[in-house]
Amino acid sequence: MGIENDIRRGRHCVFLMHVHLVFVTKYRREVFTQAILDDLRVVFASVCADFGAELVELDGEDDHVHLLVNYPPKVAISNLVNRLKGVSSRMIRRKSYPSIRKKLWGGALWSPSYFAGSCGGAPIEVIRQYIEQQQTPH
Repeated sequence: MGIENDIRRGRHCVFLMHVHLVFVTKYRREVFTQAILDDLRVVFASVCADFGAELVELDGEDDHVHLLVNYPPKVAISNLVNRLKGVSSRMIRRKSYPSIRKKLWGGALWSPSYFAGSCGGAPIEVIRQYIEQQQTPH
C-alpha cells in the first residue's frame, strides 16, 4: 500500500501519525501466553477504535507487549495509553488466566510506566535539511 493511501484526513487536517508503545507487566512477571496476546489484540483494537485510532500491529513476549498505533492528532498519547492499559487489565483479569492469577496479585496487570516513540515518515535529519533549504524571505 502506498503512502498516499495511508494518509488520513480529519475535518481540518491531513495526517499520518504512528506511535510505538511498549507496556511491561507488573514486576516484569512472565505471564503472557499466545491466548492472552490474542485477547489483548481484540481489546487494544477496540480501545483504539474508540479514540479514532487504529491498531496496526501487536506482538510481545511473556513479560511485555509492543503496539504500533496509527492515531489522529487530537488524541493525547497519555490518554490513549491510560485507557489501553486500564481496559486491558480489567478485561484480562476478568478471564482469570492461571498464569496471571498465580504470578500477579492485587488489581494490576501492567507496570505504571510505558515507552512511547514516534515513528514513520522521513528521518529527522532529512526533515531538518528540508526545513533549512526553504526559501527564507528577505
